[in-house]
Amino acid sequence: MKGATVQIAWHGSEPVLSLDFHPHSGLLATAGADHDIKIWSVHQKESGSPTVEFEADLCYHSKAVNVLRFSPSGQLLASGGDGGEILIWKPIERADKKPSWKVLKTLQLHVRDVLDLAWSPDSLSLMSGSVDNQCMIWDVVSGKVLQVLNDHQHFVQGVAWDPAGEFLTSISSDRTCRIYSRQSVPKSKKRKLAVVQNMFTCKQVLAKSDALPSKTNITIDADGRVAKASQLFHDETLPSFFRRLAWSPDSSFLVVPSGLHRIAHEAPSCNVSFIFSRSDLSRPCIHLPAPTKPVVAVRFCPVIFSLRENETEKGSSSGFALPYRLVFAVATLDSLYVYDTQRSEPIVIFAGIHYAAITDIAWSADAQYVAVSSQDGYCSLLIFHGNELGTKLSSGGNFFPPAALPPYPNSIVCSLHKLILEGSNGYFGGFILTWSHSCHRDAYLSLSETVTCKSTNPRASVPYPWYTCLQTSPPILRNFFQKTC
Repeated sequence: MKGATVQIAWHGSEPVLSLDFHPHSGLLATAGADHDIKIWSVHQKESGSPTVEFEADLCYHSKAVNVLRFSPSGQLLASGGDGGEILIWKPIERADKKPSWKVLKTLQLHVRDVLDLAWSPDSLSLMSGSVDNQCMIWDVVSGKVLQVLNDHQHFVQGVAWDPAGEFLTSISSDRTCRIYSRQSVPKSKKRKLAVVQNMFTCKQVLAKSDALPSKTNITIDADGRVAKASQLFHDETLPSFFRRLAWSPDSSFLVVPSGLHRIAHEAPSCNVSFIFSRSDLSRPCIHLPAPTKPVVAVRFCPVIFSLRENETEKGSSSGFALPYRLVFAVATLDSLYVYDTQRSEPIVIFAGIHYAAITDIAWSADAQYVAVSSQDGYCSLLIFHGNELGTKLSSGGNFFPPAALPPYPNSIVCSLHKLILEGSNGYFGGFILTWSHSCHRDAYLSLSETVTCKSTNPRASVPYPWYTCLQTSPPILRNFFQKTC
């Protein structure tokens, strides 16, 4: 592993406010306060250190660009900037084969700066968060707003879309993180139009430490005093424009930055990032400490890794019980910490790399590079050689079933008894299984009751951790449908 701050004029002398890797080509896009988006190819020198080469300049924004994100499909790029402007870009072919993009649509309804964006898993919708205290859900195809979420009382500085499509999350400088769930629509009232009001409703508001695990909501300290509930998150004095939260690629947990944790009554709060389990989003199950500065961004590696052998024997268990290993990066104002779900301590600490606040993190699709942007006008790159992060179980990108799937019967009923299932290409043919067990902690399904599989839209909301179990399981039942049905 090697790391370096690449000493080039990324955006002149202006801050670099966001960056993202293309999910297929590996190109790196950066956004700056100079109003431009720049495209770079990333490679390593003979010495093994990372470096970049300029490829294209996308000029259309009239003000600073605060965030950019490639769609999961890789076919679109969304960017948001000061003044509330959101642009949707699509790639175009050039005679010299150089990468280039042109504006496909302009999404204009926010009245103030857009600070964060999040794509839906199917690349058809987009969520935005703004200084106007609102989140908006956009239909990217039509360019229309599907829903406005106006529950926050201050700037919305981070948004994230659950890879399973069930939840939306937002975090604000009003010291709350809100979790929205998709409304179930009765069959008799299914929508006929693309635009539907109130698609998502607020399921959970995370604000105070009384959501921390305890048998009661009252905590007594060593001196017998009742400890008052404290705020979970920093207020508007946090010296950053961004609080970029993230879902894990298997949808099993959510990591939220800008956290505060108080160990004892009247003790000073320490900076943390909170981890919330999908099974209980009402309270954090783990907090990751940041020694000196507040946490401002979180980003997951898109690749799933196998478990390390003998890791449990070393006594470094993280509290996760996954049959695979996920890797994610946490950025404070001045440092980068890389964690995995098999260890409680960071596996990499990259500190003292910038003179000003870190603004964003990005992982390449092959997990080889981690990029960090900063307000000092520079970006840093970490490169992992070979299998430094471990043995890969999956490639990066969207792990959900693709649009084109082989035909299957409309309804299949089968009885499963401790069977490990694996579908074609790692998926179960676009079927949604309905069962009463939660299996994201097991590498197999242990069911004695009948399981019903119904053919549905392959992009519908599904419990993604189950698909991960399929990806990581031995291929002992590839032709299950053909043999059973």
